[in-house]
Amino acid sequence: MGILNATPDSYYAPSRLNGLDNLEFQAERLLEQGADWLDVGGCSTRPGATWPSPDEEWARLDGVFTRLRHRFGAAIPLSVDTFRSEIARRALDQGADLVNDVSGGLLDPAIWSVAEAARAPYVLTHYPASTDAPLLGEDRVTAAAIRELSERLIAARESGLNDVILDPGIGFGKTPEGNLRLVRDLALFAEFPHPLLVGLSRKSLITRTLGIRADEALSATSALHALALERGAQILRVHDPREARQVIQLVSGF
Repeated sequence: MGILNATPDSYYAPSRLNGLDNLEFQAERLLEQGADWLDVGGCSTRPGATWPSPDEEWARLDGVFTRLRHRFGAAIPLSVDTFRSEIARRALDQGADLVNDVSGGLLDPAIWSVAEAARAPYVLTHYPASTDAPLLGEDRVTAAAIRELSERLIAARESGLNDVILDPGIGFGKTPEGNLRLVRDLALFAEFPHPLLVGLSRKSLITRTLGIRADEALSATSALHALALERGAQILRVHDPREARQVIQLVSGF
């Protein structure tokens, strides 16, 4: 999954779009480097980010999916990275195929109805039930994430969602140590009968642990991608598809 950020404040600047003018260039670059699908978001959800209003978020995305669908046809899956139901509905109307919701439906429960009505696959991410809750550390993060994902998955199925991809939510409501523990324990999440997606690319669990910047984190990202694949991850959300594809090829050979 190649990342396209229609935001001015995402944590890795090269993934940001400058309007529609360089959209096709950025998309083609990701696809040429080995991305299988494109994930486009208009709201940065990095820790500490200020969320735009719904109107501002949509202003960043309006026309993006129409443009990508016209350029690449139906061959390239497109996902909208949003936690807002109205943004998801508009994106699906303009050609998006999937909904990638970092909140697991907690921030806007109506997003499940939108995905279900469109028969769109849905990425269900582990997200803290309360932003006031203490960050999950390595001693309890795995048990909490598995329990809460199980509960959300049951609720999603009861709402009519069947085509669900699971994401353990690395970076959301966890300490750096807790995030690393999730990577070590990914095999437990692979026991769910759903594809497992992980978002590790250049994230703060790398930069804070190693004391480096996001633009210095490619090698460490590749190392964690290899570990994640060995532990059952099936989808990698990445800024650097070429290097991720190389990791996939090497790991698949063992």
